[in-house]
Parts: sequence; C-alpha cells; structure tokens
Amino acid sequence: MSFQEIDVGGWKSRLICGAKQNEQVEYVFLIIFTIETFLKILAYGLVMHPSSYIRNGWNLLDFVIVIVGLFSVVLETMTHKSGEVATTHHMPGKPGGLDVKALRAFRVLRPLRLVSGVPSLQIVLNSIMKAMVPLLHIALLVLFVIIIYAIIGLELFIGRMHRTCYYTGLDMYVEDDPVPCAFAGHGRQCIINGSECRGRWDGPNGGITNFDNFFFAMLTVFQCITMEGWTDVLYW
Repeated sequence: MSFQEIDVGGWKSRLICGAKQNEQVEYVFLIIFTIETFLKILAYGLVMHPSSYIRNGWNLLDFVIVIVGLFSVVLETMTHKSGEVATTHHMPGKPGGLDVKALRAFRVLRPLRLVSGVPSLQIVLNSIMKAMVPLLHIALLVLFVIIIYAIIGLELFIGRMHRTCYYTGLDMYVEDDPVPCAFAGHGRQCIINGSECRGRWDGPNGGITNFDNFFFAMLTVFQCITMEGWTDVLYW
C-alpha cells in the first residue's frame, strides 16, 4: 500500500468521524430546542389565549423548526435498522419516496432562533420587512425600464448578431474569437482579403447575447445594467 492510499484512507476516516460528531451535536441541540419549546407551551399555552405560543410569529418559526427536526429524526429511525436495508421496497432514507435529507435542509433556519431571544434583532428584521414594500415598487420600475429597452433592442437589432466574417466559400471563421459584422453601412466590415460577412453564426457569448426574442433582449439589457461586460456588448 502506497503512502498516498494511506493518506486518502485517513482523510476518509476523519471525514466520517467528523460527520458522526456533527450528527451527535445536532441531536443534542434538537433535544435542547424541544425542551425549550415544551416549556414555553406550558407557560404561554398553545393557541387559545391571545398571548399564546403559536400566535407569536417568532415562536411559530421555532415550533416549525423543532417539528421538522423531530419528524426527520423519526423517519431516519424508522428507515435505518442498524445499518441494514429497510424491509420496504424503497431505498433507505427515502420512505414512501420522501427524501429525509431534504427535511434536514431546514437546519439552516435554526440560526433564526437567535432572533426570537434578542428583541433588538427583531426590531431590525421588522424594519427590513417593512422596507421591502417600497423596494418592490422600485424593482417594478426597473423592470419596466428593462422591458422598454428590450423592445427598442428588438426593433433595432433583431437578427443582426448572427453575422460574422467567414472565408469566402468556406465555413471557417476569419478570427479565432468571432465578432459580429455588417453587410454594408457604418458597421464593422471584413477587411481581410478573401473574407465576407454572412450569417449562420450562433452569435457572441455562445449565442446568449442577442435581440432575437424578448427573453434574450431582456437578458442582454440586464447585463448592461449590471455593468458586467457591458463594453463588449457595446462593441458588438
């Protein structure tokens, strides 16, 4: 056995040990969160009273996180029997076609539980949520501007981005990195001898940057608004 194989085997064993430790820590936190939820329900009541546990939005978020965590643990316990395949026809971890790993993705919501315990963070998040409505109006205005310029691009440049310089009589590009050209007028001309400007080219940027339809026109205008590579679109 080579040193490389020994190193890879040790790395895999450390990775497996780390994953098992993470699962153990996850179960510890799940138990703590469950006890906290149970005590709060006993203190405030579940739903009947005006100030009950469920009627608070942050407490409702905590309750959903705990229930999803418990549900995923129960499903894993039912489908994994000492590392053997379950007796059903489904694969382990997917009871009835349900993937338990998809439920475990809800663990990313657990840091939001910190908000329910810090009133200042609640004020900040509530302010952000209230500011989303005016931002939505601004987003609609930007979308309207993109639509207007996309329509203008359709009128001016539809089908114009698929012409480039070919060698005469050959399906071979003149440049290694083709760029659009113009048949006549003030556009870019093919100045190399034995070359001509004709169509059947996919277009710049792999055929994405064009104004052939409304969707690609909006995408091109959005690229220019972000100022990411807008100068290339300008020269094209």
